[in-house]
Amino acid sequence: MLIVTKFGGSSLADPDRLFRAAGIISDTRQREQNVLAVVSAVGDTTDELREMALEISSKPSRREQDALLSSGEQQSAALMAIALEEMGQKAVSLTGWQAGILSSGPYGNSDIAFILPDRIEEALSKGQIPVVAGFQALSPFGDISTLGRGGSDTTAVALSAALNADECRIYTDVDGIYTADPRLCPGARLLKEIDYRDMLSLSQAGSQVLHPGAVKLAMANGVKLRLMSSFKSLPGTELCFLPDERRPTFAGVTRDEESSTVTAVGTGADSDSLGKIISALGSEGVAVLMGSVEKNRVSVMVARAQLLTALRIAHSALFLY
Repeated sequence: MLIVTKFGGSSLADPDRLFRAAGIISDTRQREQNVLAVVSAVGDTTDELREMALEISSKPSRREQDALLSSGEQQSAALMAIALEEMGQKAVSLTGWQAGILSSGPYGNSDIAFILPDRIEEALSKGQIPVVAGFQALSPFGDISTLGRGGSDTTAVALSAALNADECRIYTDVDGIYTADPRLCPGARLLKEIDYRDMLSLSQAGSQVLHPGAVKLAMANGVKLRLMSSFKSLPGTELCFLPDERRPTFAGVTRDEESSTVTAVGTGADSDSLGKIISALGSEGVAVLMGSVEKNRVSVMVARAQLLTALRIAHSALFLY
């Protein structure tokens, strides 16, 4: 059995959190035999590295930015391997290219072209825990390339597909996938499961929980994906294909600050549900600048200053009844 785990920057932000994540990996290794870990850069390392580059040059080259930004994940991988060894586990840190991840596309936003997992498989056969630096790969020119926003999620899902893993577990600072961001909507409900298609729509509409590229990749390859908390022993939320009769009328509501829109996703997306949201917003003094209905989603545009208020009202209108 092989489990792929992925830990984001908030789960590794300090030594205590890093050791907690290492403990999860170690426990998984003891319970379920083989485990592979993918890690993001610690805390705000990527943003800090980008700011350093901009202090030196107003237009640093994309190639050198990728060489710089990828170092954050490499630090995390080495630190995680050291922590695992401190716990008595055999571990080895691997950069993206050492893990056999090859890319195509431009610097800063490359795609994973294919994976040659020989070194990972060798490590697993030796009883080691491979700790792979996420967000990075080897370009066709032999350079480091990065995978863009959410690249570590994509790394984990791609490795799960290449290695035929039994499950890919994305660990984060929330308990799973909610009907809305619970930090913004106190009444948000935790979902035990969500259909890939609904999660993809939420991701495309602005949800930061999972990158849409990772969700697409999981869908295409049938990767069993689960979002879990790094800080609580909870089952989290499973992403899977649900029969239409088991898909909820609405799976969630999210916002996109760039377009100043609130979007509700689900099989119940139609003109009636759009009207319900517009009416609820209007009764609270929030003017809708534009509304639209697409397959499995309804969206409203509001003034940017009212975006958070609109999110909460829309969620209440659809879920708190």
